Amino acid sequence: MITEAAIQQKYQFISSHLNEHTRRIWAATEASTLGYGGISLVARATNISRRAIFVGLREIETQEVLPEGRVRRSGGGRKSAVHHKPDLPEKLESLVEPLTRGDPESPLRWTCKSTRSLSRELQEMGYSASSRIVGVLLNGMGYSLQGNSKTIEGKQHPDRNAQFEYINARVTKEIRVAQPVISVDTKKKELIGNYANRGNQWRKKGTALKVNGHDFPDPLVPRAHPYGIYELTRNRGFVNVGTDHDTATFAVASIRAWWRAEGKYAYPKAKRLQITADAGGSNGSRLRLWKWELQRFADELGLPISVCHFPPGTSKWNKVEHRLFSFISSNWRGESLVDFETVVNLISKTTTTTGLKVSCKLDHRQYPVGRKVTVKEWETINLIRNDFHGDWNYTIRPRH
Repeated sequence: MITEAAIQQKYQFISSHLNEHTRRIWAATEASTLGYGGISLVARATNISRRAIFVGLREIETQEVLPEGRVRRSGGGRKSAVHHKPDLPEKLESLVEPLTRGDPESPLRWTCKSTRSLSRELQEMGYSASSRIVGVLLNGMGYSLQGNSKTIEGKQHPDRNAQFEYINARVTKEIRVAQPVISVDTKKKELIGNYANRGNQWRKKGTALKVNGHDFPDPLVPRAHPYGIYELTRNRGFVNVGTDHDTATFAVASIRAWWRAEGKYAYPKAKRLQITADAGGSNGSRLRLWKWELQRFADELGLPISVCHFPPGTSKWNKVEHRLFSFISSNWRGESLVDFETVVNLISKTTTTTGLKVSCKLDHRQYPVGRKVTVKEWETINLIRNDFHGDWNYTIRPRH
């Protein structure tokens, strides 16, 4: 006598080679050979529904042949949710887009519109649709999971493109005559400690780094202020990691550190220094302390320092952002910045296939905020504004 276990074992051997059609034909054949009670026995052993076995028996009796490539008759199978409720897509869209398609007071107007939430709301409205069906319907209506897209840059300055062209012309000219050109900016401040850092890294399963559950910005938590200098000609990066405040004094001190460590050796015949920077922050175009510190630096160098600022709201076009900072962020993704030494080591190890090399130093000096440039000090700055947008383009010459 054939037992349920025997049928189950036989099905396990062949199930991976069967499709929906051949599965029900095989189950129907087994059931018919067993006689009375065979359908129930096969259904229990294989988890194939009794209805499917009955369909298989009918196909055997009628010798029905399905068209090539089909596993059931045309129109067979369970009817879709839309078949029973043709207005289901419209009701679903009224929940997803309540302001344009439906009621502004929709229950999901101020909630996370997950497929489970949408399914639950549809059921309360009398529509049967699982979360999987909701996902299928949304895809069919052209919806997809999307995040925020940072594309709106606000009101553009009328001379934005002209400034880009001006910067490009200045930089190209300086590089052609082998003069130093650097792009500068401060990278995002980083919390120092056992805090989460965005990104993933390859590790053995179950060995993910354990970090603090919260990273509230307590004033007592130390922060790293990475100020980057990127050399356009040599594809080199230099980062000065400050531990105090990101001030204009710190910004110029970082440029000074780069010059002393690398710049003066790479450009022994330099006649001037060209800097491109953002319009805001510690190196902002309207910041008097920035110009005052550059004047002191120019006096030390005995060289004129020219600065070109990018228009407001266009910091992402600054070379230091996508040629240095982006690779640093990629290099330490998923890594907890537990101390300043870790920050310096990770930055120093940053490289690219195009030959980028980065050096880094730690700056423990104090840079107090609130430093004001007096009227007398401002009048001593040897500032020469360019004819085109002198607020963005200027040169500071040594006073002696």
